[in-house]
Amino acid sequence: MTATDTGSIIGVDVGGTFTDLVLLSPDGQVRLAKTPSTLDNQAFGVLNALADAKADLPNVSLIVHGTTTTTNAVLERKLCKTGLITTQGFRDVLELGRRTRPQAYGMFGEFQPIIPRDLRLEVGERMLANGTVHSKLDEQAVRDAARTLRDMGCESVVIHFLHAYANPDHEIRAAEIIAENWPNEYITMGHALLSESREFERGVTAAVNASVQPLLQRYVDKLAVELAAKGYKHDVLVMNGNGGMVSAQSVAREAAKTVMSGPASGVMAAAYTGQRAGYPNLLTYDMGGTSTDVALIRDAQPAVSHEIELEYAMPIHVPMVDVRTVGAGGGSIAHVNAAGLLEVGPQSAGADPGPICYGKGGTTPTISDANLLLGRLNPPVKSGGESPDQMKARVSAIFTEKLGQPLGLDATAAAEAVLRIANAKMAGAIRMVSISLGADPRDFALFAFGGAGPLHASALARELGVPKVLVPCRPGITNALGCVVADLRHDFVRTVNRPLDTLIEGEIHAAFAEQIATGSALIDKEPITLTGIRHLFSVDMQFIGQTHLLRVALDSPTPDRATLQRLFEAAYFDRFQVELDDIRVNLVNVNTSVIGARPPLDLSKLIDPTGRKNTVTDAQTDTRRVLFDGQWHDTPIYWRDHLPLDAEIQGPANIEQMDTTTLIEPGDTAHGDGEGNILISLGAIQ
Repeated sequence: MTATDTGSIIGVDVGGTFTDLVLLSPDGQVRLAKTPSTLDNQAFGVLNALADAKADLPNVSLIVHGTTTTTNAVLERKLCKTGLITTQGFRDVLELGRRTRPQAYGMFGEFQPIIPRDLRLEVGERMLANGTVHSKLDEQAVRDAARTLRDMGCESVVIHFLHAYANPDHEIRAAEIIAENWPNEYITMGHALLSESREFERGVTAAVNASVQPLLQRYVDKLAVELAAKGYKHDVLVMNGNGGMVSAQSVAREAAKTVMSGPASGVMAAAYTGQRAGYPNLLTYDMGGTSTDVALIRDAQPAVSHEIELEYAMPIHVPMVDVRTVGAGGGSIAHVNAAGLLEVGPQSAGADPGPICYGKGGTTPTISDANLLLGRLNPPVKSGGESPDQMKARVSAIFTEKLGQPLGLDATAAAEAVLRIANAKMAGAIRMVSISLGADPRDFALFAFGGAGPLHASALARELGVPKVLVPCRPGITNALGCVVADLRHDFVRTVNRPLDTLIEGEIHAAFAEQIATGSALIDKEPITLTGIRHLFSVDMQFIGQTHLLRVALDSPTPDRATLQRLFEAAYFDRFQVELDDIRVNLVNVNTSVIGARPPLDLSKLIDPTGRKNTVTDAQTDTRRVLFDGQWHDTPIYWRDHLPLDAEIQGPANIEQMDTTTLIEPGDTAHGDGEGNILISLGAIQ
């Protein structure tokens, strides 16, 4: 047994608008906090959330943290000065990319590579694709290049040699040479982070890693110092984008893996909650204040991709939960563009000043303000000196002025239009992770979370044909909950890139065995109690001559060639409904995920059981007029913490709680389960 068995466990997630925290104490008590994010230094938002939850840090055994430090740094290009040392003649790989364009149509576009050209230096060396040496490494050139980059003020350096995935000897030796005089440990070898072919993707991934390493290290170090000063005695674990966790002491070594850390934690919480509730197949829908993230979960296993592109020409080919994002959140700003058309997002009002209804000085109409006008959100009792009626009148006046008058609508119609456009954008994102990948949304339940997700979930489900919506106990802090329930996880990729009929089966088996051993050793070092270790095996395959890969799941790490051929052909037919019997098959990558399982948690205690009433009627707090499809309905308002576990509610209804509001539309039925979730069954689906 370790120290993590005796004290409280905290999950904390930093979003674009709010920092969310959940604290689980050994006696089963739950404390929650939601504070504005401090994006200039996320540590302050984390400390504020800890203070709000009254966390007794000396008696906390484990803190798990989901962070947007890496993602924000890359998207905003607030990166550390980084140099690149590469093979002679290949310094422009990061700029040439894949001959794509930022815009599919038009003559103009703009792209800035992570590392500018004057910081990309070449040295003599050449490795062939089969791993044999064509030209020896020019060690003096490496020394000279490292000295030049250091003198130019580079804080980190990337070593990116051609075909290092096949034979990494030159990259390893170059790293040894650079380390002799490099002022820190921020030296990234491309093959060590991503041992797969395709030099552009491998180079960009390594460049992202190196350029955020110092930023992430400084952040986690500062957070650790602040926590230690308040009595915290243990290590901090950081969520990775693959849905697993890693120690803060080593997280910066592979900093690129923390991209999508926050969204991944929410998907892991959804998989955990859905499986316990009897819904292993989910479409997750996380609508926060700034954006909406969607993902697909099949058999309680989130889809993980090695081919995420964070933005144009920014492929980050490390395993990450396959999350798609659109700029539609509660704070997304609605405006009429120069063509006279209504647009919603991607610009956001953020946490400060936020939407108008926050009462903090916001003056631009947002999705949250539209929900307020339509009766779906309850105005604050007193905010900025305004009464609820005064605030609603002010929101209405701004909608009329900025949206209604240019569009020829009144404030209410303008608010309805804002929600229709926002819902269309979010439904499109869900189609990207379902229909576009061959999955039928009707075979899934919609898992709605985030501060704004349950408000829009039924409308999206109806548009997509999804029959049920699952709303967890605490939708607004689900990402923080994901930090608490997530398993430890390490993913490995090794490129083989050979025709299947030329492979020696023992080579594949040895590759899997090596990945299992490496992952198990890493998990053994983590200071956390586990209930067991499991493995996921897969290969990436393609027909020879094709560009894109198809992932094939395996039941065993010792497949024979005939099994690989059969599984690939079945997967290809399932995806494309085409058989290509006459084309040879190529095996590109061997993949292993090593997962350390965490002990289970009782999710029903996320809402204090002692506060629940005996009947649904006892939980009703008010009645409010709410607009549905152009018709006003007198709608009962319930406080979720007071609803009995087995509550059944006929729509329309509005269920409020500390972290979100759940909307049940006319004709829909909601009922609670033993885990504290609310299940909404849609009435009429077109």
